[in-house]
Amino acid sequence: MNKVANNLLFENVSIIDIAEQGKGVGKADDFVLFVDKAVPGDIADVQVYRRKKNFAEGKIVQLKQASEYRADAFCEHFGTCGGCKWQHMSYAAQLQFKQKTVAGALGHLAKIDISAMLPIIPSSADKYYRNKLEYTFSNKRWLNDGENRTDEPMNMDALGFHIPGRFDKILDVKHCYLQADPSNEIRNSVGEFAKQQGISFYDLKGHSGALRNLIIRTSTTGELMVIVVFAYPTQDQIDSLMDSIDAGFPQITSLLYIVNQKKNDTIFDQEVIAWRGPEFIYEEMPTNGSKVRFRIGPKSFYQTNSVQALKLYEITRDFAGFKGDELVYDLYTGAGTIANFIAGKVKQIVGVEYVPAAIEDAKINSAINNITNTKFYAGDMKDVLNADFVAEHGKPDVIITDPPRAGMHPDVVSRLMEIEAGKIVYVSCNPATQARDLLVLKDKYDVVKIQPVDMFPHTQHVENVVLLALRDH
Repeated sequence: MNKVANNLLFENVSIIDIAEQGKGVGKADDFVLFVDKAVPGDIADVQVYRRKKNFAEGKIVQLKQASEYRADAFCEHFGTCGGCKWQHMSYAAQLQFKQKTVAGALGHLAKIDISAMLPIIPSSADKYYRNKLEYTFSNKRWLNDGENRTDEPMNMDALGFHIPGRFDKILDVKHCYLQADPSNEIRNSVGEFAKQQGISFYDLKGHSGALRNLIIRTSTTGELMVIVVFAYPTQDQIDSLMDSIDAGFPQITSLLYIVNQKKNDTIFDQEVIAWRGPEFIYEEMPTNGSKVRFRIGPKSFYQTNSVQALKLYEITRDFAGFKGDELVYDLYTGAGTIANFIAGKVKQIVGVEYVPAAIEDAKINSAINNITNTKFYAGDMKDVLNADFVAEHGKPDVIITDPPRAGMHPDVVSRLMEIEAGKIVYVSCNPATQARDLLVLKDKYDVVKIQPVDMFPHTQHVENVVLLALRDH
């Protein structure tokens, strides 16, 4: 260890793990080091730029030995943009460390036997896999290294993604590898047109400006939705921009706009105005020898990796092992995607979801597929799922639960313990909170199968499906 310019320099640090933020993890003296752009297996000299009591953050000043897992980052924005933080590691290695994440959470936190864990299912595509992206307009562009930082006037407008930890700074993106064409062409065209016409970009601190957000949604059916969110525009500005998009991209099937003058970006309480086409697109999934269709509006929730979502739902269905006569509770049903996907395999499904608009989507999705054995209810899960609800709808044979990242409320976990369904299929986007809930459920349930699924390549995120079976008393 040496001191360099009031910072610590640790030599020959072995990187042994990778953290959620995409930083490699190493140890030196009494410090845990989180190292920018380091990969497990690297040996490097690391200069510390931020020091705490028991850990420090640093960067590689000399790579002594490159890891076998190391890969060339494919995106020019790597290290600045907050997305795709693991792209400097091979995809095979990413899968290995995601499997390790699930094993660590369930084995160490939930203290369960992980011998039932199956190998992680990789994503069939590791680029251009998202069906939805949301971009932000800002008049405070992030300046990249080497850009002019003098007092000379320069265009500071940007259309892209937030810089991590800097909500008011936006990275002006030219090409993003997350969503397939024409996503990049649309974003670049909209940004250039707005700059040429002098349409102001949003000021995230001052809450002024005409243009706020751009949302692009695609589907495997080939349909395309574009939503422009304005803040304080004139009608002429709206007309000129929407006309430009309409003329330049005739393949758009649903062209919409919203005027949002609130101080937050949520659009769930805002009026949607259709410029051309309907206010929705359709997604399809094959099931039971046919296809189930899902109507997706600008405010709808739908898994953002369509291909992997199908695999996730197939695993959920197969884990449940339906015989056809089951009553199923689908908790945190969202827009009823899982419920409608499995409807042909069961007798009755009862779905519960907090967001009323999502429940309306779920009902519509049942109607357009002529599905008649679903019922959906809106409300806070811990309040809805009570003894009276079970008495009214019947004791479920199977409970499917797919909660948000925070996991299930303790009251909901307690209700599952009281209901004693024969099987629980727990779908999670956060193995840590899933493990917390399993720690309680394992008092009555055995873990039968564990299946990690990679929905988001080049990120730390991993989905995990666990099958629980009620033990005989």
